Amino acid sequence: MNLWQHQLSESRSLATRRHFLKQGVAGLGACWLAAEGLSLPAAASSAGAIQVDPTNPWAPRAPHFSPRAKRVIFLHMAGAPSQFELFDYKPELARLDGQPCPASLIAGERFAFIRGVPKLLGPNYPFHQVGETGRWISDRLPHLERVIDRLCFVHTMQTDQFNHAPAQLLVHTGSPRGGGASFGSWTTYGLGSENQNLPGFIVLLSGGKNPSVGQAGWGSGFLPSVYQGVQCRSEGDPVLFLSNPDGIDATLRRRVVEAINRVNQETHAEMGDPETVTRIAQYEMACRMQLEATTAMNLSEETAQTLALYNAEPGAESFANNCLLARRLVERGVRFVQLFDWGWDMHGTSDTTDLGGGFAKKTREIDQPIAALLEDLERRGLLDETLVVWAGEFGRTPMAENRGGKANPFLGRDHHAKAFTLWMAGGGVKAGYSHGETDPVGYGPITAPVQVRDLHATLLRLLGFDNERLVFPARGLDQRLTGVEKAHVVEELLA
Repeated sequence: MNLWQHQLSESRSLATRRHFLKQGVAGLGACWLAAEGLSLPAAASSAGAIQVDPTNPWAPRAPHFSPRAKRVIFLHMAGAPSQFELFDYKPELARLDGQPCPASLIAGERFAFIRGVPKLLGPNYPFHQVGETGRWISDRLPHLERVIDRLCFVHTMQTDQFNHAPAQLLVHTGSPRGGGASFGSWTTYGLGSENQNLPGFIVLLSGGKNPSVGQAGWGSGFLPSVYQGVQCRSEGDPVLFLSNPDGIDATLRRRVVEAINRVNQETHAEMGDPETVTRIAQYEMACRMQLEATTAMNLSEETAQTLALYNAEPGAESFANNCLLARRLVERGVRFVQLFDWGWDMHGTSDTTDLGGGFAKKTREIDQPIAALLEDLERRGLLDETLVVWAGEFGRTPMAENRGGKANPFLGRDHHAKAFTLWMAGGGVKAGYSHGETDPVGYGPITAPVQVRDLHATLLRLLGFDNERLVFPARGLDQRLTGVEKAHVVEELLA
């Protein structure tokens, strides 16, 4: 008996022992329940659950109705950028700069760091109007001005979380608590992927640190783990351990995977555990990725003109590189690409000239690549069917941060859940549109507030899904991205 036959025999024996124990324990439990006049619960099922081919969980699937978007690029500015220095122009706030905040405005409110009565803080940078729509924008984003009329703004986003990790969880999973499935996982669960040689959901990080939420921001939660995001790197192997180890060639690796998968297939046939399907799919994907992932992540294939457009540099780790990689991935059929850029938590520092001591630097890092991404997608005929979303996890206060209730000499804004701005482009959204209005100092909405669950319902509608029908049975419920509360599609955002 050779090594592979021995391993296969051992694995079959192990699977048989597991099957005996599983059936035996279940049988004893059933006897006890019968004696008590009870019965075993039925297996979880739901008429709304997606029917997935267990042999190919990434196979493309049709949504509930014709989609406006076929793929998503989600740009998350981890730490929450200030809307007052970017998109939400408030001349009244500028006029009241340095004045005490009206006590009636913040009575009974809780903040992460503000105490007592803080002072109002006007915008740190000048605004001007641009484009055919006359949009107000600060001078921090000169490149984005070129594509301003393609953007669809929501100025009245609201959340009930003002700490980073739970707020990021809410934006990406629909719940501030761990264990939920991310939007990217729901998307690949519902639609599958158009490229069977790359993961359907890829995550790219920049800014030097991971987001506060960590891997839970792209986890699959209760969904099969085959749908979780795969974190890729912009230097070295795109995925750790993707290359063959020394002494292993492609033929031998293929034989190893085939042997392992035969065991896993027998295990799945006996046990029915969906995670066994995940293991089979991941082994197969790893083999197929070896060539295509390396090619897809190779920016040196791009022209000098394209690299200059993004300000990208092959081999570096940067937001600019990640934007260009996002375009390369979606044009290869990757369903969902999620970019996290760390460094937007703009509390005060010793710098008295720049918000948070780093706002000007961060805006320089994202401005040109985002404009290039939108232009590049449009030039290649991809923007109409690619939904691009830009957001933080909450907003920033119109008041200056005053830790401990004391006035500080630096420029910083606290976390703010009452109102923040996000924008979308492509993928069926209404270009050149601004939704909702905040009060004269930008503290909260005076028209059309939008909850995170409403945003999720709208994004799912653009992908062709009824948010109430896209479900997965888990924990005794039909789980939804939008949760158990009623969520509303914001129809005004749709083209």
